[in-house]
Amino acid sequence: MPLALAKEASITYEQIMTHPIDIKTAAPEPKSILCVDYGTKIVGLASYSTERDPYPLPFGRIVYKNDDTLIEELSKIIEEECIDTLVVGVPYLTDGTPTKMTNRIMSFWLKCQNTFTSLEHHTQDETLSSFEAKERMKNLPQYNFKVDLKKIDELAASIILEDFVKKITLLSPFPTSIL
Repeated sequence: MPLALAKEASITYEQIMTHPIDIKTAAPEPKSILCVDYGTKIVGLASYSTERDPYPLPFGRIVYKNDDTLIEELSKIIEEECIDTLVVGVPYLTDGTPTKMTNRIMSFWLKCQNTFTSLEHHTQDETLSSFEAKERMKNLPQYNFKVDLKKIDELAASIILEDFVKKITLLSPFPTSIL
């Protein structure tokens, strides 16, 4: 990046030389994000809007029938909520190796990319998100300190989205309003 462009962007030469993202090609900060915790029975959803939400929030769940029906349901939500970024949680084992579901979810993610061409698309490691959701439920009064299986998928989706937001906040070369 030319130094003149760096001065225009109010960043230092050191930031250019040490930051992992090419500042010219860095994507704009997402304004409204939808996260999908894909499951073969229930799909959990979470959302985060930089302009209205203090942090990622559970958004509900969809009973899974098939990928095409799920994409139709997501399409309605994306339009109604003015979503500009879609994040799909991808499971890995704790040692980082793929699970049986990893390929299936990556295939779904590619379908989403081909369907929602105007959105920014990301994946996020969802390792232990359901375990974390159960632990949070046991400690939160809004769940009566119990695991609520009807809400676990959407809480897991919000945890996945929290991790994504933290990641993009750490990678951003510019000050951000996310978290």
